[in-house]
Amino acid sequence: MSRIVIHEVGLRDGLQMEARVVPTETKLRWLERLVASGVDIVQVGSFVHPTKVPQMADTDALFPQVPRGKALLSALVLNEKGLERGEKCGVDLYCMGVSASETHSRKNTGMGVADATARIIAMAKQALAAGKEVQVSVQSAFGCGFEGHVPPENALRIARAFVEAGLRSLSLADTAGHAVPGQVESLFGAVLALAPGLEATAHFHDTYGLGIANCYAALRAGVTALESSVSGLGGCPFTAVAGGNVCTEDLVHALQRGGVRPDIALAPIVAVAREVASYFGRDMPGKIYRTGPIGAPEGGGGAHP
Repeated sequence: MSRIVIHEVGLRDGLQMEARVVPTETKLRWLERLVASGVDIVQVGSFVHPTKVPQMADTDALFPQVPRGKALLSALVLNEKGLERGEKCGVDLYCMGVSASETHSRKNTGMGVADATARIIAMAKQALAAGKEVQVSVQSAFGCGFEGHVPPENALRIARAFVEAGLRSLSLADTAGHAVPGQVESLFGAVLALAPGLEATAHFHDTYGLGIANCYAALRAGVTALESSVSGLGGCPFTAVAGGNVCTEDLVHALQRGGVRPDIALAPIVAVAREVASYFGRDMPGKIYRTGPIGAPEGGGGAHP
């Protein structure tokens, strides 16, 4: 567990829920600090229609301006148009996915699961052929805010289609926040058993307070990458009960307490979390941005716990 990949998704999955649009220059300041923290991947935004998600309207303009550092810069793409836009502005890693819930799939993309799966596989192959990294995900893998229980086979069917298409970087997303640790270990174990050499990423929402517990369950199952959001921002706007993501600074602090990823500096992440709370004028779900990490001066951000 010494090298768990941390994928910061706050400026996409976090901000997409916010009605107050963050100016480009503010996003750039936050992105610069997040990249400087030493997290492995930073999600800049998504290529969606600006009238549907105004918060993402400047994604194309952001990419060329973000200081690269050592972090990969990722983006969410939903369709071929988004892929074309990403190719023009320098995306390192494309994230694209299919919902295991028929209802969520139609609300999120306007397509049924089968059509969405075929479309995403074709897009993923196109991006790989262009020399880009691709992560394909199964959304609502552990439950659906509309349908409730999602049978594990629904998620496995999509994951199996990805693997059979030659895709090796897979994510399971708990879009509705319904997952519990035992379920997480079981489903990730089944996915990783589909083929040798798969890379697995976990994306949990903390809607019902089990986000970090589920992260540890995913690690026990063999997951090597975790997605999280600075200050705990976010949630899916196309689910019945939206809850924030696992909080990046809280997750990193927890990992570092166990001796994992001491190379990530908490101070820049905490600074962004505090600015996020100030900008939106409310307390955020995260804890460490308020308390400071253990071992730091009271209320301090601290580089390490």
